[in-house]
Amino acid sequence: MKEFQLIKKYFSNLSKDNPGSFELTDDVFFDRYKKLVISVDTYVEGVHFLNFDNPDLVIKKILRSSISDIICKGVKPELYFLSGSGNKMSFSKKNLKLISNALKSEQKKFKIKLGGGDTTYSSKLSFTFVSVGYSSNIVKRNNGKIGDDIYVTGELGDSFIGLNILKNKIKLNSFDKKYFIKKYYLPDIQYKLFNFINKHANTSIDLSDGLFSDINKMINKKNLFFEIDLNKVPISSQLSKLISLKKVKLENVVSQGDDYQILFSANKSKSRIINQISKSSKIKITKIGKIISGQKGPLIIDKKGNKIAQIYKGFEHQF
Repeated sequence: MKEFQLIKKYFSNLSKDNPGSFELTDDVFFDRYKKLVISVDTYVEGVHFLNFDNPDLVIKKILRSSISDIICKGVKPELYFLSGSGNKMSFSKKNLKLISNALKSEQKKFKIKLGGGDTTYSSKLSFTFVSVGYSSNIVKRNNGKIGDDIYVTGELGDSFIGLNILKNKIKLNSFDKKYFIKKYYLPDIQYKLFNFINKHANTSIDLSDGLFSDINKMINKKNLFFEIDLNKVPISSQLSKLISLKKVKLENVVSQGDDYQILFSANKSKSRIINQISKSSKIKITKIGKIISGQKGPLIIDKKGNKIAQIYKGFEHQF
């Protein structure tokens, strides 16, 4: 059973009397009156990260991916709570020192504070992060409008290449290897854009499971679909080089997730101010498509300009 089928069948009904949970269709809990925004994520070794050979980099990646859920809702992350399960090897004095220093560095970078947590002994290493922000308004999923432009921040695909280098599935020179591995461990989350998203986006999500998978989740309405131009999807010059050498395919790479960029839709009238914000913040914000009616289904414009049905899937937990 797929993750979201499991949630809908067994747990969504438990949250119906609690509107702040959105029947578990979004990444956060939101209480408008108490101005409370909460996101919970669990990360398991071998599933969400390969191993714990670089504990400082792993914990930075986990923290960034966790607070990106809050940021893409248009909210500033203020606190985080951390629980870890592991053994004496994973939580050795050396590793604990590396974790502590890494968290201290991230707290300074993103102006957040540790609120609490828990530790338990386990043969399986895992971490659970709870991210907290305060706001009277958030940008929800499922709030896109027909004709909305679809945008994405930053560049996509580098993280997936980094993961495959670590898995020894892609061989590159040392310079490119270091670049992609860094992008995997240290995603460029767009912390500076939370106010902009809150004011100008109609609907949003962070890119964790892949471009097309997350667009489907962001819209999540039977009468709304999307049209995406692959030629406009932003990628780095390093990834462009790999594609030109036919080492990877663009459509496959951007479908895999772990980018933690912000995917959002906005009214066409916002295009000018979005371009201005992109220039002033020096953060790439690229229009890659639009929301369309449900008559044709999701469409992708390929490199040759042809419109094809969606065939690319992202990451999904299976139970």
